[in-house]
Amino acid sequence: MATLFVSDLHLDPSRPQITRLFLDWLQREATRAEALYLLGDLFEAYIGDDDDAELISAVATALRGVSEHGVELGFVHGNRDFLVGEAFAARAGLRLLAETEVVDLYGVRTLLLHGDTLCSGDLAYQRVRAQLRDPAWQRQFLTQPLPARRAFAAAARAESARHTSQANEMIMDVDAAAVDAALALHGATRMIHGHTHRPAIHDLGAGRQRIVLGDWYEQGSLLRVERDRLALEQLPLR
Repeated sequence: MATLFVSDLHLDPSRPQITRLFLDWLQREATRAEALYLLGDLFEAYIGDDDDAELISAVATALRGVSEHGVELGFVHGNRDFLVGEAFAARAGLRLLAETEVVDLYGVRTLLLHGDTLCSGDLAYQRVRAQLRDPAWQRQFLTQPLPARRAFAAAARAESARHTSQANEMIMDVDAAAVDAALALHGATRMIHGHTHRPAIHDLGAGRQRIVLGDWYEQGSLLRVERDRLALEQLPLR
């Protein structure tokens, strides 16, 4: 059996083909896994567990189906779905994990995270992130009606696209010192994250490894880890 990892699906009604690909993959393959970890940005935007959008319900139902096959589901918040809460977790049959979570992955101490905290050079983003992760800000935001929250999310996506188009490519990638510090802090030899959309397996030396998950914009992307092998894989659109 394998442990599977995905991130940066950015599921959105405007890209139904990606949603179909993901839901089909959950039913066909994920149900046979030992565990499935979702490392953030499952949705393009998530405005609260009370969102009545059809997409949210469909994804929760599909994940619940995987869980009912005995597959352990873990979720790490991303920068687009940081408001996923216990109500959604209960509907989907998954467990909300810490911002940085350490797991024993077939004998390898492995650090799981979304990856945005590693981009320490992107100071503008880190300032916005600090605001959005503030519990007081989140409580105030969740008191607003759904149309207001949807409008805010649309504006935030537009601003994010503007920032991405203008920011230096270097500061939007992870900082090597931040990676080293995180591995050392948690006593891990392997790190798995998403966020940067730059899938690769990096040998860091001294028996350490950093694995970056791919996004789901033009295809599906996952990491498959078994006891004696691991591989990044793509899922073509049908």
